[in-house]
Amino acid sequence: MSHKKNINKNLLWNKKNAVRIAKQEGIVLNKNHWKIINFVRNFYFKFHINPNIRILLTAINKKKKNKINSFDLIKLFKNNPSNQINKISGIPKSNRCI
Repeated sequence: MSHKKNINKNLLWNKKNAVRIAKQEGIVLNKNHWKIINFVRNFYFKFHINPNIRILLTAINKKKKNKINSFDLIKLFKNNPSNQINKISGIPKSNRCI
């Protein structure tokens, strides 16, 4: 996807669309999902790259008393967490490995 198309796609993103996409993925979003989605979106628009799972977990755990790990992400996003998080967050699929 070209950068220009990607920008247009992200301008169309909103919470309603995220809920719809999540539903298509078999996910009912809760506050833990939204923390991850919002972090990923903010990270992407600040650094113009997708955070890998290690960066995501480290950053989220800095602010939380109850730490989460990769198994927790799998419970929240069952079918390939990285891809589902990006898809629901309205950012491009990462080409990098976890």
